[in-house]
Amino acid sequence: MAVTVEQVSAALAGVVDPNTGRDLVASKSARNLRVDGGHVSVDIELGYPARSQIDPIRRAAVDVIRALPGVENVSANVFQKIVAHTAQRGVKLLPGVKNIIAVASGKGGVGKSTTAVNLALALAAEGAQVGMLDADIYGPSQPQMLGISGKPESVDGKTLEPMEGHGIQASSIGFLIDTDTPMVWRGPMVTQALEQLLRETNWRDLDYLIVDMPPGTGDIHLTLSQKIPVTGAVIVTTPQDIALLDARKGLKMFEKVGIPILGIVENMAIHVCTNCGHAEHIFGAGGGERMARDYDVEYLGGLPLDIRIREQTDSGNPTVVAEPDGEIAQAYKTIARRVAVKIAERAKDMSLKMPAIVVQNT
Repeated sequence: MAVTVEQVSAALAGVVDPNTGRDLVASKSARNLRVDGGHVSVDIELGYPARSQIDPIRRAAVDVIRALPGVENVSANVFQKIVAHTAQRGVKLLPGVKNIIAVASGKGGVGKSTTAVNLALALAAEGAQVGMLDADIYGPSQPQMLGISGKPESVDGKTLEPMEGHGIQASSIGFLIDTDTPMVWRGPMVTQALEQLLRETNWRDLDYLIVDMPPGTGDIHLTLSQKIPVTGAVIVTTPQDIALLDARKGLKMFEKVGIPILGIVENMAIHVCTNCGHAEHIFGAGGGERMARDYDVEYLGGLPLDIRIREQTDSGNPTVVAEPDGEIAQAYKTIARRVAVKIAERAKDMSLKMPAIVVQNT
């Protein structure tokens, strides 16, 4: 007895994508299901970077279909397709950029830039085209973190080509000034510089542009929320009460301007002594999780206070590329995947699609 489309569809409804928590049918990931006698083929579309997830999901789908009576051969084509998603109302998408993710903290010194660069590298490791905009005009750090030196080129004399490090496209005021030069600028000059870096960099077909925000809730944050199409924001904090106070202000600021909060990352959550292995919560415990519950947003995960993270990032070789198979890199990748899934669950941006034109005789 030949297998039916309905039987195959019911089997696929039992396969849950561990990254989204939804089955392949309910999430509409399973498409183009075809049954020809004992031969079954299906396309499975994932809306997030999924290089490490494609094989496990394919195996799970093939196994449940192959277990059906009458199935002789199974072909499951699993692929990722990252599209543009909606940003603030009335703000148009940026050419060459599908989604913009702001990584912010209300307070300095919580490891926001380190988290931002590792999240960018984690998304790239999973198969996405990623860019990094260093929006901290007063204290740019991404050039050193990405191990990039030199000045950007300008082919037309008006726009800049992005610099590259570890496969990441990057733009920063740090590429245009000497390392020791202080930016003694007032607010309007800073926001103008940010807009120029963003709009006058020739970003090349980015799935995600990570914006490493400066601390606080000042001019740059206001410019970002009013003029730049931000898909969502990630808040970085430590468990410490003082850091959480400022992180809450940053979260509320994004809420007020209509930018969705993708989740909270708790940095320096725990320290494990490299000599004796004793684990200690130096900055307190559970602060990020409590904040996530208070504001009904997702707790994306916690990261340790580890000397390797600091050493690797300072050397221009961040953890995700320095130890790609290590435990800390896996933590960054898990957080990055959740961020991408949260974006994939948002409404798609349809502004670039041409409307269908229908000519009728009236």
